[in-house]
Amino acid sequence: ACLVPICSLYGAAVTTVEGVGSIKTRIHPVQERLAKCHGTQCGFCSPGMVMSIYTLLRNHPEPTPEQITKALGGNLCRCTGYRPIVESGKTFCVESTVCELKGSGKCCMDQEDGSLVNRWGKMCTKLYDEDEFQPLDPSQEPIFPPELIRMAEDPNKRRLTFQGERTTWITPATLNDLLELKANFPKAPLVMGNTELGPSIKFKNEFHPVFISPLGLPELHFVNTTDDGVTIGAGYSLAQLNDALHFIVSEQPKEKTKTYRALLKNLRTLAGAQIRNMATLGGHVVSRPHFSDLNPILAAGNAAINLISKGKRPSFKHFFPVLITISYIVLLYGRLWMFSYLQWHFVFGLRMAQRQENAFAIVNAGMSVKFEDGTNTIKELQMFYGSVGPTTVSASQTCKQLIGRQWDDQMLSDACRWVLNEIYIPPAAEGGMVEYRRTLIISLLFKFYLKVRRGLNQMDPQKFPDIPEKFMSALEDFPIETPQGIQMVQCVDPHQPPQDPVGHPVMHQSAIKHTTGEAVYIDDMPCIDQELFLAPVTSTRAHAKIISIDISEALALPGVVDVITAEDVPGDNNYQGEIFYAQNEVICVGQIVGAVAADTYAHAREAAKKVKIAYEDIEPRIITIEQALEHNSFLFDEKKIEQGNVEQAFKYVDQIIEGEVHVEGQEHFYMETSSILALPKEEDKEMVLHLGTQYPTRVQEYVAAALNVPRNRIACRMKRTGGAFGGKVAKPAVLGAVSAVAANKTGRPIRFILERGDDMLITAGRHPLLGKYKIGFMNNGVIKAADVEYYVNGGCTPDESEMVVEFIVLKSENAYYIPNFRCRGRACKTNLPSNTAFRGFGFPQGTVVVEAYITAVASQCNLPPEEVKEINMYKRISKTAFKQTFNPEPLRRCWKECLEKSSFYTRKLAAEEFNKKNYWKKRGLAIVPMKFCIGIPTAYYNQAAALVHIYLDGSVLVTHGGCELGQGLYTKMIQVRSVSVFSNIEEYACYIQLNSFFLRNAITLNAQVNCKTCDFRKAKMQGSEGNKKNPKGKWVDWISKAFEESISLSATGYFKGYQTNMDWEKGEGNAYPYYVYGAACSEVEVDCLTGAHKLLRTDIFMDAAFSINPALDIGQVEGAFIQGMGFYTIEELKYSPEGVLYSRSPDDYKIPTVTEIPEEFYVTLVRSQNPIAIYSSKGLGEAGMFLGSSVLFAIHDAVAAARRERGLAKTFVLSSPATPEMVRVTCVDRFTDMIPRDDPSTFTPWSIRVS
Repeated sequence: ACLVPICSLYGAAVTTVEGVGSIKTRIHPVQERLAKCHGTQCGFCSPGMVMSIYTLLRNHPEPTPEQITKALGGNLCRCTGYRPIVESGKTFCVESTVCELKGSGKCCMDQEDGSLVNRWGKMCTKLYDEDEFQPLDPSQEPIFPPELIRMAEDPNKRRLTFQGERTTWITPATLNDLLELKANFPKAPLVMGNTELGPSIKFKNEFHPVFISPLGLPELHFVNTTDDGVTIGAGYSLAQLNDALHFIVSEQPKEKTKTYRALLKNLRTLAGAQIRNMATLGGHVVSRPHFSDLNPILAAGNAAINLISKGKRPSFKHFFPVLITISYIVLLYGRLWMFSYLQWHFVFGLRMAQRQENAFAIVNAGMSVKFEDGTNTIKELQMFYGSVGPTTVSASQTCKQLIGRQWDDQMLSDACRWVLNEIYIPPAAEGGMVEYRRTLIISLLFKFYLKVRRGLNQMDPQKFPDIPEKFMSALEDFPIETPQGIQMVQCVDPHQPPQDPVGHPVMHQSAIKHTTGEAVYIDDMPCIDQELFLAPVTSTRAHAKIISIDISEALALPGVVDVITAEDVPGDNNYQGEIFYAQNEVICVGQIVGAVAADTYAHAREAAKKVKIAYEDIEPRIITIEQALEHNSFLFDEKKIEQGNVEQAFKYVDQIIEGEVHVEGQEHFYMETSSILALPKEEDKEMVLHLGTQYPTRVQEYVAAALNVPRNRIACRMKRTGGAFGGKVAKPAVLGAVSAVAANKTGRPIRFILERGDDMLITAGRHPLLGKYKIGFMNNGVIKAADVEYYVNGGCTPDESEMVVEFIVLKSENAYYIPNFRCRGRACKTNLPSNTAFRGFGFPQGTVVVEAYITAVASQCNLPPEEVKEINMYKRISKTAFKQTFNPEPLRRCWKECLEKSSFYTRKLAAEEFNKKNYWKKRGLAIVPMKFCIGIPTAYYNQAAALVHIYLDGSVLVTHGGCELGQGLYTKMIQVRSVSVFSNIEEYACYIQLNSFFLRNAITLNAQVNCKTCDFRKAKMQGSEGNKKNPKGKWVDWISKAFEESISLSATGYFKGYQTNMDWEKGEGNAYPYYVYGAACSEVEVDCLTGAHKLLRTDIFMDAAFSINPALDIGQVEGAFIQGMGFYTIEELKYSPEGVLYSRSPDDYKIPTVTEIPEEFYVTLVRSQNPIAIYSSKGLGEAGMFLGSSVLFAIHDAVAAARRERGLAKTFVLSSPATPEMVRVTCVDRFTDMIPRDDPSTFTPWSIRVS
């Protein structure tokens, strides 16, 4: 929807998510099932999920599971992990959606011998009741308006023109009209799907005074098939192209459709379903010249383009010469002609991307070869590559040299050398990954070579030998499978009272509103009279003196009211080290220097570009951790814990290893960007801020400081936010102050909604980390001593860096007891935007280092990593390195059950057997344990308070301090209070007020205090004289009677909090109230030629103690795991050497999609005891993040298998993230050895590592 220009909708019928169904009328089955299957958490992405499934059902009322997965491929979700969303869609499938056991058609839950039920005890696997679902009735859907059909069929169409403030939109009526318009406006772009032009206007500041949109012209929308080939109109969408090619392939002989099948293969993963529905063939061909997945195949398949312009006859021209010379404006008039070929001709398309679907190719290729009939002698050869130059590149000289050669290994060797000489990627090329892209050029060529050899063998097995059996797996890319799995939770006690919802998988309180689009977020709030929009002006230098700021040009633009700078801050502009508006100097790229307030966001954004800032660079400019160490640049003093005598222990061990692990940062990528609505009041300098935050107290504090008013004048309102993950702990306080200052100066309401690119640039994310270790151990794998140092890249201001370092150090043992242990941590001060809190709060980075050195020890001892882990794991009631006592029994149970019930050892043997039979693909398994500390070592952070009002109709209003981020806090509060007051769950209203600190275990603390408050209120009700006489009366009768007896129907509650403490001088303390334990096992398959991996299966066992709501807890575990998996594998932030963040959009930063989640996903909540928490529950929202590292170490295991087979060093470090680039260059082979390498001193790289 964000790509569709309003003008293009003339004559269209638009259905929004509210039009699909509404809580005001009736909800649609798609909305109901997504909600009841627990496919929504924060809810911000839910309308998009609804529309994708709804669109599929309108076209395929009885979809297959594969169609569901395909339909969701273009959607992003950061909360759920996708599994419940897919499951909600699969409820519409006719065929069975149970997990079929090895294709037998039987469910694994029904197996009598060794079944999961028998092995796992009495567990429940259903988190919803399908009997509650409304049936889908396609006949009840709205029809396309007949009047619009008549309009479309009108033979007397006329040119359509829309005149805007700065631009004109013209829709021609005929082809001649189009040609006339193009002659009159030669620079005007043609707009069809707007998938290229739209983002360029939005993100690259392109401007065009005239747009021409030839939508609906029949000359551009057709397909014509003949015996020689197919002609397709340039206006055909990629989805229509896909359907047309599928039909042609099904109708024609296989040998005639080789080019079509190559195109279909790449079309499956090109963008997502929504983009493919909009993008056109012609638009894609010309607007993506350098990285199109189709262009290299079209060129290799000898496609031709039929061009036309005013005054000239249509003419067919060969695809490739046209592609590199012609403007896309002309091409879009044309038609595309693709030839058919017979035997002895092969065409293939190949690609490699950061993510399997919906990601631009890192390198792609289209290759074709034609042989002399009956031989393997090359007659014609074409090789075209994308993403290696400014347009599709032809290896024409290499191809010429190979004409007449036999298709054999010597030919391949020469071809690799020659193509590397011909296609040169400069060492500082845009996009980086130079050595990786060079390797891919010949790796993809090798895959083509194998495919052709295989094809020749199938044509004449006697004459042409087949490829080695061990090479067979290299032929195919990883398939996209529909994920399946089981969620195991303990069943609710059958003796539990029916009115008691605790322990039940209750649907998220706002789920229906999420799926109907009626849940209100900040930018959904109606416009307020005289409201202004704010656009930030950010620094373009990492460290520089501000010489001058010229705002005159910005102020002169229409709609601009004011430009706010540091001079306009009435109070503190630098509060607790956080700077609201840069003054005198800038200390990072992306620092806010000013903000433009205007009547529309478009006006504010345009004016922000006109603010002129003159800089003078200041040295040093510190970007990386290494640079910070060199300049001794730190934010805080060192944090340290130690036990035993480390130096002495190193003298008495068999082996010592030392190493480094780099862990790069992570972007929160919450769906709702930072959003604030600041409303100044008319008296007493009061101000109300509506915003999404995890820490309203901090916002209040910072805003009051900036405005120089008492804190009681500032009110913060937070109903919900569309995801946070730690990114809305500290940053909203700074952004709130920025917007409040603007509201204070202008005296008008300010709406401050960050664009995705600005949000990523300004707010930063997870701390990059450098871990250094020295480990002493015995030959049997027992670790005797460890000395570990952690350095994090804190950025330019303190933010949460000190606490992050504290958490990393305190949690640095993970699950292992090392008698002589020392850990030190420090936050580096650099000229990057300040990194901040993120789910797991340092634990996911720091503990990767622990698992890395455990794995290194195992390698040195020639032992399996899981054996070394078990040897060193805590086994009995013990003390941590900071002297806190804990019981690891739940940890041991999770570990044992994970090993046993994931069939770890059996599957490891199977993976080893697979690896023996496959040279270019390897499988790996890894299992990781987890000991995660909950809470904060500072006691006053753990307090909580609540206020409960009971109304005469029996309904209850609860005010508490927790923030609803999608984790289901309000839902759990209602479940707890329903028990406490014997009231129906539907009778609750939950309201959030500012009355507590930010809480990492908010559910546990708020539930505890609110339960106590409600218990107190219930006791008062029961103590009423009237109610004593009516002990079995209805709740509403009790309330009425209590009111008549003047018994207060309100109560307050206060929980002092867990009395945690940490003495850093002594290095000891009772730092955390309790621990969450867990274990995860993951299995992957790695393509050693490209570095791609496929996650085959994951088993998670999480110590939940007693789950208040297993559906919500399972959702938190799954969502955290997938977020962690992305962090450790594909999510990659790229910075320039000057400190500029390149990764500022979904194009540049890839979070997991539905195709990245495990093909098999099993999650079990393990029961234990936690007597200090409400209902013996535990907070699970953050712990699961680290379990995603099981994928990283499974990849490590697979790469280790490849390296062993190649005779390489057995011990190596795979830093995080293990991107395809990292994996490929670690799988050293003859192809990586062939590529040219440049002297690092001779060039400046495009991007650098900041850890």
